[in-house]
Amino acid sequence: MDRNTIIGIILIAVIFIFWAQLNKPSEEELRKKREADSLALVNKQIDALERELRTTELNKAKKKSDSLQIAKKAAKLGEELKSTVFGANEFYTIENDLIILTVSSKGGRPYSVELKNYTTHDTLPLILFSGDSTVFNLNFYQGNNAVQTNDLYFKSPTGQSEHVIASEQAGSLNMRLGTENKYLEYVYTLNPGSYKVDLDVRFVGMDDISGKMPGIIDLQWGFYSPRQERGWKNESNYTSLYYRPFNDKVESFRARTNKDVQEETLTTKLEWIAFKDQFFSTVLMADNNFANGSFIATSMPEEGKFIKQFNAELGIPYQHGDDEKIALNFYFGPNHYKLLKKNFEEKRLHDMVNVGGGIIKWINQGIIINIFNWLNKGISNYGVIILLLTLIIKLMLLPLTFRSYMSQAKMRVVKPMVDEATKKIPKEKAMERQQATMAIYKKVGVSPLGGCLPMILQMPILFAMFRFFPTSIELRQQSFLWATDLSTYDALIHWNKSIPLLGNHLSLFTLLMTITTIISMKTNSSAQMSDSQMPGMKTMMYIMPVTFLFVLNDFSAALTYYYFLANLITFGQNFLFKQFVDEEEVLKKLQAKKAKPKKKSRWQQRIEEMQKAQQQAAKKRR
Repeated sequence: MDRNTIIGIILIAVIFIFWAQLNKPSEEELRKKREADSLALVNKQIDALERELRTTELNKAKKKSDSLQIAKKAAKLGEELKSTVFGANEFYTIENDLIILTVSSKGGRPYSVELKNYTTHDTLPLILFSGDSTVFNLNFYQGNNAVQTNDLYFKSPTGQSEHVIASEQAGSLNMRLGTENKYLEYVYTLNPGSYKVDLDVRFVGMDDISGKMPGIIDLQWGFYSPRQERGWKNESNYTSLYYRPFNDKVESFRARTNKDVQEETLTTKLEWIAFKDQFFSTVLMADNNFANGSFIATSMPEEGKFIKQFNAELGIPYQHGDDEKIALNFYFGPNHYKLLKKNFEEKRLHDMVNVGGGIIKWINQGIIINIFNWLNKGISNYGVIILLLTLIIKLMLLPLTFRSYMSQAKMRVVKPMVDEATKKIPKEKAMERQQATMAIYKKVGVSPLGGCLPMILQMPILFAMFRFFPTSIELRQQSFLWATDLSTYDALIHWNKSIPLLGNHLSLFTLLMTITTIISMKTNSSAQMSDSQMPGMKTMMYIMPVTFLFVLNDFSAALTYYYFLANLITFGQNFLFKQFVDEEEVLKKLQAKKAKPKKKSRWQQRIEEMQKAQQQAAKKRR
């Protein structure tokens, strides 16, 4: 390996270190985290106390035989809603060929969602969320009485089926709270072949209700996001909360963070909010936008069955009409870039598919995803698709690769000159040896940075692949060779006790990537690097591939498979270049260049002219 390549590797290491430092939380963030943790603990204690008090009061009320006591409790929620305080929780379902939505009569809320065409990593049904902890609560006032719909019991219209199937046409499920002339109604509508569920919220005869803020009713929405994938670390890194301010770019919480609790408050209009895990999302949208929003994402412990808890409080504009409808929409489905862009391009839901930022995002969205989808039209084996994708990318980078090879060839042919010049200098004088080496490079016209620039220009592709493969749902549970799931690590061996940095397994593709990288470095360095050049450099150049072994051991097998293929193709390219590049001719050209008189630059000429003028002026003064 030549010095240029080593400089490139060091630059890559510096970039990674800078990236790590950039993501490191500041002292202010740590202070806010501690305050947030303390506040969260206090809130949990308050919530627990409130639940205990509510339970105690409810038990007391149930023990009293006098029905007047129950009537008084019901009256606190308004005369029209008193029959909804107590009831039996019943469940209704609405489904099509893609999803099953279960709705609870308590709160009339979405209780669980199952995606039919997907399973968890251990082949269980894939449930986006489920359980009594799910919150979908309208919070408003009726007169002086506070109403929270999550604790009230909705009823379905007489004759409505408890199981609605949308097969050839749209199916609807109605849930109503109130009396015949004064009620709140949820109407869930699902079309065949769609992950989108429409929810119309109707207020009939309820023009007297109000919210905390004039013209706004609060909606609380939240649930625990369950684990779906095999690798907790990788899944956690891609599980986050996303939202889009009105006509603005999509924002998100930083998934890779040390903060256990993340919060955000938005005082302007909001188009949608999404609770997203690595490959699936639950999105809540409003046709006329939300008035404001505040969000909280809380990380769960690794040993648990959940990744994060999401909560949001959204402001819904309310016009106090006698029959008012608020149109909301849910998306319960995969983070499939092409699907989201096709159906929700104006909403920009496809920006939830995290493929990097800046030029990395442009490369992925403009080039890599399009090539991948084009190959996928005619090929079903994703291992073969990645192979062809790698070949296409290496072909696109061929001019840069050839330039880098030529730089290495020049370094190889001048190596005997360097060895001859530096062997006369004692080993302990490393700086003098380096100066002698640079002098030879300058004489023959070889730039030590000649191979570095092509490597730097290829780095965006390296980072683009780093972002692309772990977020591609197409690779999820797709097998190739020994890898049973290309979206997660391919474990060669397992062990019980976790080893720091490495975990409890060793990925075979990551190991192959590391071995081929080391072989490549060793082959290049033995042919180019002089023994006299910078002691310890030969050892340093192996640090990077070994570091990547630890970093990428938990990552997608598709990613390390790609890097492994890229190494093999580079070996092949170098072999072909060697057949067509005559290094003796390269040496002759360098020697001829060395023999030519060096043309002075304009800057050197001006300096010499100034020096000559000063000498003549000095002679005149004498």
